[in-house]
Amino acid sequence: MRGIAETGAAVIGTGFIGTVHVQALRRLGVQVRGVLGSSPERGAERAREIGLSHSYASLEELLTDDSVSVVHVTSPNHAHYPQVKAILEAGKHVICEKPLAMTSAQSAEMVEIARASGKVAAVCYNIRFYPLNQQAHGMVKAGDLGDIRFVTGHYHQDWLAKPTDWNWRLESEMGGALRSVGDIGTHWVDLTSFVTGLKAASLMAELTTFLPEREKPTGPVETFSSAAGATERVAVSTDDAAMIMIRYDNGARGVMSTSQINVGRKNSLQWDIAGSTASAAWDSETPDHLFLGHRDGPNQTLMRDFTLMNEAGVAAATLPPGHVEGFADSFFNFFRAVYSDVVRGGRQPGSTWATLEDGHYEMLFCDAVLRSSQEQRWVDLSEIGEG
Repeated sequence: MRGIAETGAAVIGTGFIGTVHVQALRRLGVQVRGVLGSSPERGAERAREIGLSHSYASLEELLTDDSVSVVHVTSPNHAHYPQVKAILEAGKHVICEKPLAMTSAQSAEMVEIARASGKVAAVCYNIRFYPLNQQAHGMVKAGDLGDIRFVTGHYHQDWLAKPTDWNWRLESEMGGALRSVGDIGTHWVDLTSFVTGLKAASLMAELTTFLPEREKPTGPVETFSSAAGATERVAVSTDDAAMIMIRYDNGARGVMSTSQINVGRKNSLQWDIAGSTASAAWDSETPDHLFLGHRDGPNQTLMRDFTLMNEAGVAAATLPPGHVEGFADSFFNFFRAVYSDVVRGGRQPGSTWATLEDGHYEMLFCDAVLRSSQEQRWVDLSEIGEG
């Protein structure tokens, strides 16, 4: 059986997140065969910059490379659906960035294709793989928090707070009708669903666009970079922020907000889960600490320490206690889990990475958010159905 170090991979997309994928794969020991850029010229330039010897001129060329077993999709959202379909139909495993698709109708079809293919197909919800999120998942599963009652939190950033800030995600044709919810809100939805084991039954959402006009650069702009040079004023309709109330399938309730215009919040994902016997909370900007709340005893803060954690938390931890595991480490831990299953021939019992079914659930959630905002009412996810 081939090991991880003998597995070949290719990455579609050469921007910020594509580079993160390449770096994590190298650390894992996977053989990165090449990258595919938005154009052959862009791909070749970025391959040289990150020290890769090869870039693909087209998706067709990549898919005919027999040395590639796994393809990572980090392209803009509108490209996920056709690219993932082509990858699976070519007989290769796939790891796709979130959100999985533009609509739940697309994601439903992708789920069926993945099932028929028999290949490993994962969605890149890397935040599951901060070790203390795995720890919390294990605690809820063991009943340490009792019955889950109330789930609250947010995902707030500030990188699109100015009218001169620009990224392809602002354009609905490339990123989808939802932005703050689709881009970062789906991370919160997936993570809290993973930790609690609950899914939303219905929701009420309000979307807001605080900057209906922005200055779009006439040249390319990489994610999280500052724009420079000539610009043109364009209208923007995607959401800068959102407020969402949730009713879960077990009767629990939730409240979340998303924002990409909260000045000073660089990358703040927070969740707070109240159970009947205890509570827990986590913040992505202090990822090595898990708050544990008690009624009849002192509250606690669990520092990531494999000598104190449960089996799920220990399995995701890489570094010794006191050596903070951050954003890049979450990708390493995630890829290690997925590639271990690739080597074994498929998803294993107990695997905790997000499947395309999980990604489809997030797309149903997003479509319900859109309908709720447009119609100003509670929407059941069952209304969205498979299309």
